[in-house]
Amino acid sequence: MFLIALAACAWRGYRLLAGGAVTIDVGVGRRVRGLGPVRWVIAAPREVVFDVIAAPYLGRTPRALESKLRVWERSSDMVLAAHFTRVRGSITTTVETVRFDRPARIDFRLVRGPVPHVEESFVLSATEKGTSLTWEGELGTDFWAVGAWWGDRVAVSWERAVRASLQAVSEESERRAGGRSAQG
Repeated sequence: MFLIALAACAWRGYRLLAGGAVTIDVGVGRRVRGLGPVRWVIAAPREVVFDVIAAPYLGRTPRALESKLRVWERSSDMVLAAHFTRVRGSITTTVETVRFDRPARIDFRLVRGPVPHVEESFVLSATEKGTSLTWEGELGTDFWAVGAWWGDRVAVSWERAVRASLQAVSEESERRAGGRSAQG
């Protein structure tokens, strides 16, 4: 019976950590790994791409995104937002600050989530074909090799979620501008 209770507690702890409800941030044995970079070429002006990314944060969040995004605090150039991402049949919640430097850059910083440290950015550059959007960042975990192992698992899901978001941003930006995109 003790082993069953211990396994149940371990599973619950894992779900709290993986779901973003508990963040373990002690700064001991911190390992940092890169995220990306991923580059997208989007056939739309960078102002359009920026607006597509920023609109749900700085304006009213569309109903279609309510299950994925909830803005808790909003100012003219920064928000505090909760992101809800389906990972392996359950929802992971992250809380992030998002800063906007129109029209060139959007920076994200993790406040609460399955790891203690994530910083990432979307950098938008005007090109002859429209916009080059580069996403990159870093993800940090504590507890040396065990934390690095956990960070590698989180990074896979994190990058998958960002790629899906960027695909949607690309499609909507091009719909508004009437063009096509390619991932690099």
